[in-house]
Amino acid sequence: MKSYRVLALAVAAVIVLALTGCAGSQSGSAYSRAQTRGEMHVRMGVVESVRQVTIEGTQSGVGAGAGAIVGGIAGSNVGQGKGSTVGSVLGAVVGGMAGQAIEEKTSKKEGLEITIKLDSGQIIAVTQEADEQFRAGERVRVLSGSGTTRVSH
Repeated sequence: MKSYRVLALAVAAVIVLALTGCAGSQSGSAYSRAQTRGEMHVRMGVVESVRQVTIEGTQSGVGAGAGAIVGGIAGSNVGQGKGSTVGSVLGAVVGGMAGQAIEEKTSKKEGLEITIKLDSGQIIAVTQEADEQFRAGERVRVLSGSGTTRVSH
């Protein structure tokens, strides 16, 4: 029984460590594999304004699940009999809430809302990670394709 708990704790730890890889990038410079070798429509324009924003973290349920497993295992070590069962349930609830909060916090990112006046006269706004700086008056490229739009110099 004790080896089962150690194995379950190890699996939960691996899941928690994998959480940082679950959040997709919102970077203007990062491309997913599916976006490579695909054609993108390029428009040119001038940055009208830039505003700092926060890109919310993910809540996929993986963090809550992993936290619940770890909390349940830890809680089961409290007391014996019914005390152990109650400890498992409470540990799972608290662990699930903590895991969800950790997942959301670790995947939250700083971003930019970039408002651009395209050469066509149309005004658009694109939000992406703040991995590249933009200033009002700068000439930029707007790349769109595969359901994604990004701004680059």
